[in-house]
Amino acid sequence: MTSLAWLIPAALVLGGLGLVAFLWSLKSGQYDDLDGAAWRALEDRPPEDAKTRKTIAAPTAAAQRDDAGGGHQAGEDKRTGTAD
Repeated sequence: MTSLAWLIPAALVLGGLGLVAFLWSLKSGQYDDLDGAAWRALEDRPPEDAKTRKTIAAPTAAAQRDDAGGGHQAGEDKRTGTAD
């Protein structure tokens, strides 16, 4: 019975600390940008920023060529790297 006298207040104190930490995280803006974390996990470039309305720059011609062809020269076998 004496263990309940210690465990119940300890559980209430720990629950209160968890509630205070959650309310602090809400106030400090931890949950403001939920989509940003998802985009950072999936994309190399961030999405358009809704606050500043900045658009993402178009990829350069070299980057498009590398993405499309894997960086190989024309006439080169992509599996072996030798010329046709």
